[in-house]
Amino acid sequence: MRRYILTFFLLPALLPVTGQTGGDNTYEFLNLNHSAFATATGGMTVSQSRNDLSLPYFNPALLTASMDNDISLSFSTYFAGINYGYAAWAMDMEKKGTVAAGLSFISYGRFTETDAEGNITGTFTASEYAFNFLWSLQIDSSFTAGINIKPVLSHLERYFSAGICADIGAAYHNKRLLLDAGLVIRNAGFQIKGYTGQGGEPLPFEIIAGTTKRLAHAPFSFSLTFRHIEKPDLTHDYNTEDDISAGGFGENLLKHVILGIEILPADVFWMGVGLNYQRRSEMRTEQRAGMAGFSAGFGIRTKAFELSYGRDSYHLAGGSNHLTITVRTEQIFKNARR
Repeated sequence: MRRYILTFFLLPALLPVTGQTGGDNTYEFLNLNHSAFATATGGMTVSQSRNDLSLPYFNPALLTASMDNDISLSFSTYFAGINYGYAAWAMDMEKKGTVAAGLSFISYGRFTETDAEGNITGTFTASEYAFNFLWSLQIDSSFTAGINIKPVLSHLERYFSAGICADIGAAYHNKRLLLDAGLVIRNAGFQIKGYTGQGGEPLPFEIIAGTTKRLAHAPFSFSLTFRHIEKPDLTHDYNTEDDISAGGFGENLLKHVILGIEILPADVFWMGVGLNYQRRSEMRTEQRAGMAGFSAGFGIRTKAFELSYGRDSYHLAGGSNHLTITVRTEQIFKNARR
């Protein structure tokens, strides 16, 4: 067992890694958040051990047998009329593990098409899709491993592209210490067909690690997530003409960090707040930062379903809204048979 775990943690060192964190990769929509709970607690989590089928999107090792026959539907509103969402269904295969299938999409809307002189010639659309085929296996009472295979299709006006990538994750759960941890290699893959006929554009690869600690005698849990472990330096000097430094070691370390807090005032209700420091650092203005980088949300849950809402703030200009509905069909059928 220790040999397998060590191999997984050393695997990132063997992979070809580039330094891009955004803007230089294709299929950037793969990094969008498809969970209202994750939105509320910072925008991403790879360690939360809770019965929420939207969370294995970030780490397939979070897929568990307790999600058997669950259905998760997420929808998000973005800027400039852009919408995106995710739908997933899970099935437990007992000793063979747990599987799930999902589809994520983003619709950029309808655009006006013009010729070189500016004459309107019609309209066109743009959208992207990723299929998700997840499988997880509980190795022992503490460790779970998982993989998510993701074929990707992108259609931007008359241009088409296809690729394939995978997420490989591990999760650790310690019931006695009320501690969870996770590590995931995300979007490792390649572009099969490029928009101009040539493939090979880089995908938004990254390595993420996180931990969640619940308190034994208080209704709180705290999450700490580290993004882009493969790229130690996330600082960027946007203005090379001044003498102001882009930030030292402390500033760079914080740009890797996402903080999240879940509050459970009752069994049927939760609230969450979070902070993405990199987003706050890069999206604030010189005059004021506002709520950039902060997020919040809440959820109502019963045995049969959970309804969650989250909102994250990107800039003074606004943020995005996320809605997730989880339906536990096994519980519904059980109630119907009574």
